[in-house]
Amino acid sequence: MIKVWGRMTSTNVQKVMWCVDELGVAHEHIDIPHGRAKQEPAYLAMNPNGLVPTIEDDGFVLWESNACVRYIAAKFGAGTLWPTDLRMRADAERWMDWQLTTLSAPGWTIFLGLVLTKPEQRDMAAIGAATKRFNELWSIVDKVLATRNFIAGDQLTVGDIPMGIAAYRWFTIQVERERHPHFEAWYGRLTERPAFKKNVMTPLL
Repeated sequence: MIKVWGRMTSTNVQKVMWCVDELGVAHEHIDIPHGRAKQEPAYLAMNPNGLVPTIEDDGFVLWESNACVRYIAAKFGAGTLWPTDLRMRADAERWMDWQLTTLSAPGWTIFLGLVLTKPEQRDMAAIGAATKRFNELWSIVDKVLATRNFIAGDQLTVGDIPMGIAAYRWFTIQVERERHPHFEAWYGRLTERPAFKKNVMTPLL
């Protein structure tokens, strides 16, 4: 049984929980309240970063959310979440990395500014710039999704997991969204999946 440590409000924990539920993998979730991971010696012995998530599978401990998703998908989802076609898998993994390197910075600016900061203390210029950048980035995704149902082809893969969680925040937080019809249709398909509803479509805090 896979053990998953972390709080469910963490997008990185949501990646792993969506993955295990999507694949029907037997698992145990161990909640860690915000900030507690850096204070518990037993947890730090597994993950010296003091961040979430961490997983354990029959004595094998792993951290970094995308690495955890890759491991679980490769072990339990070959041919589904983990494409057996090398090029399709590389495409899916490319979008996992793109979410970290490109989407995460403006996403964090928006989340920090509009969810974690009091209205009178918000940097609206920074939030506006991040919103503009996000609209530009979703335009890239929209063009890709004009030719396929999911991010790496016509089936859900690991590539959709971090991208889908970023999309949920985008559609949940009140920002000025441009129309991206193919991106919106893809997001609609995600919202129909029980594992996405359960693990991602939850309160932000």
